[in-house]
Amino acid sequence: MTKADLVEEVARVTELTRKDSEVIVDTLFEGVISALKDGDKLEVRGFGSFRVRQRNARVGRNPKTGEKVEVPAKRVPYFKPSKELKDLINRGGASPPTPLS
Repeated sequence: MTKADLVEEVARVTELTRKDSEVIVDTLFEGVISALKDGDKLEVRGFGSFRVRQRNARVGRNPKTGEKVEVPAKRVPYFKPSKELKDLINRGGASPPTPLS
């Protein structure tokens, strides 16, 4: 599913215009990004939590040349799905996806 598909699904379910639905989806994503930039944890009960993890600096290797390369420390976004989400995905094996409603 792409962002455009998500916007279409929100428009269909809420019976809002595509433009209003796009504002809703953009606002949601901007809120997640803003919280993570500020170092906050964002938790959506029944779905999962978003947080930032710190990766330490390390010595890597260029796979093409084999040369050692310093990889700097960085912060990376991390998503941990909730138990409910895991159970929903794994229930019943390979069933077709259901619409968001």
